[in-house]
Amino acid sequence: MAEEGLLLPASSTSSSSSLLSEISNACTRPFVLAFIVGSCGAFAFGCIIGYSAPTQTSIMKDLNLSIADYSLFGSILTVGLILGALICGKLTDLVGRVKTIWITNILFVIGWFAIAFAKGVWLLDLGRLLQGISIGISVYLGPVYITEIAPRNLRGAASSFAQLFAGVGISVFYALGTIVAWRNLAILGCIPSLMVLPLLFFIPESPRWLAKVGREMEVEAVLLSLRGEKSDVSDEAAEILEYTEHVKQQQDIDDRGFFKLFQRKYAFSLTIGVVLIALPQLGGLNGYSFYTDSIFISTGVSSDFGFISTSVVQMFGGILGTVLVDVSGRRFSSWNVLGLSYHSHFILLEGMENHCWETGTPVLALFSVMVYFGSYGSGMGSIPWIIASEIYPVDVKGAAGTMCNLVSSISAWLVAYSFSYLLQWSSTGTFLMFATVAGLGFVFIAKLVPETKGKSLEEIQSLFTDSPPQDSTIF
Repeated sequence: MAEEGLLLPASSTSSSSSLLSEISNACTRPFVLAFIVGSCGAFAFGCIIGYSAPTQTSIMKDLNLSIADYSLFGSILTVGLILGALICGKLTDLVGRVKTIWITNILFVIGWFAIAFAKGVWLLDLGRLLQGISIGISVYLGPVYITEIAPRNLRGAASSFAQLFAGVGISVFYALGTIVAWRNLAILGCIPSLMVLPLLFFIPESPRWLAKVGREMEVEAVLLSLRGEKSDVSDEAAEILEYTEHVKQQQDIDDRGFFKLFQRKYAFSLTIGVVLIALPQLGGLNGYSFYTDSIFISTGVSSDFGFISTSVVQMFGGILGTVLVDVSGRRFSSWNVLGLSYHSHFILLEGMENHCWETGTPVLALFSVMVYFGSYGSGMGSIPWIIASEIYPVDVKGAAGTMCNLVSSISAWLVAYSFSYLLQWSSTGTFLMFATVAGLGFVFIAKLVPETKGKSLEEIQSLFTDSPPQDSTIF
C-alpha cells in the first residue's frame, strides 16, 4: 500500500490524453472570456511584484529617495494586502464576483497612474497602497470566480493556469524594467486592467453567487452560456440550487456572520485551508526572493541571467502543474512540489556548510534556486489557493477568504520582516527552518489533505463539513 501512494494513478496516461479534448469541449466563448478576465488579477499581481526590483535605482535617483523611503514603498504593499484581505470576503459576498473584479481593476489603474505621475514619496506610496489593497482582494477572488464557473473536470487546470499568469507578469515586467523607464513601465502596467474593464460587460456572474442571493432563475441560463447552448445543465443547476438551499437553512438556524467559520463542523476545512495557505510563506518564499540576488552575486552568477533562468523554470513549472493538477490530482501535485522545495533548501544548506559559494562554484546555487522556484511554479503557489477556493460552502466562503488572505499576508510579512535578522543569526539555521516547515508540510498533506479532483464543489464542501474524510492518508 505504501508504494501505491508514491505512484501516479494508473489512469494518468489516459487522463492526460483526453485532457485536450475535454478542454476543447469546455471552451465556449463566454467561458474563455470569463476565464481570461478572472485570470487578469493574477497577471496584474505579477506585474506589480516584478516592477520594484528593476526600477529601484532609477526611482530613488529621480525622486531623491533614501533607502528608508524606498523600503516604505516596498513594504506598504503588504499593508495594502492586509487591508484588502480584511474586506475581500464581505465585498465579494455583498456585491458579487464580477462587480468586485470591477473594483479591483479600477484600483489597479489608479495605483499605476499614481506611481507614474508621482513627484514625491507620498503619491508613490499611495499608489503602492492601492495596488496592495487590490491584490489583497483579487488573490482570493480570482480562484473563487474561476472555480465557480469552470466544469468540474477542468476546474483545477483552469485555476492553476490562471496562477501561471502571475509568473508571466513577473517575468515580463522584470525584463521590461531593464529597458523601459520606470514611469513608462507604470503606464504599461495600466494596460491589462484597462483592457479588462470593457470585457466585464460581457462576462456572467458566478452561478453559485446568484443562487446564494436568491436569483435562482438566472442560474441555469448562466450555466447554459458557460457550457454551451446545447449542453444539458439541469443536473448541475439542480445540485447548486439544492446545496445552496441546504446551506441557507443552516444559516437561518445559526447566523453568526464571520464567527460562524469557527464552528466545529468547519474546523477541518479551516485547518486545511489555513495551513496550506501559510506553507509557501513560512517555507521561505519571501526569504528566497530576497536572498536570491545575494546568492547569485556571491557565486559569480549574473543576476540578470539568474533571474531570467528562474523565471523561465517557474513558467515551465506552471505549465506542467496546470496539466498535473487535473491528471494526478491536487494532493499528489502539492505533495511532490513540497518535496522539491524541501530538497532545494538542503541543497542550499549543503553549499553553505561546505563553502561552495566561496570556491566560486555557481552551479549548486543556481540549481537550488531553480528547483525552489520550479516547485513554486508547478503547484506550491497555486494549489493551496485552488483547494481553499473549493472546500468552503457558499455561506462561509467570504469569511474563509478573509481568513486565508489574512494568514497569507501576515505570514508573508513575518518572513519578510524577520528574514534579515534570521540571516544575521545563522544563514544555515534559517534555511534549515524553512526545510523543516517544508518537511512538516509534506507530512501534513500526505496524512490529512483529501483529493478534490473530479468532484463538484457541492460534493467537496459536503465532504469537508459533514465529517472529516477518513481516506486522506496515502500511507
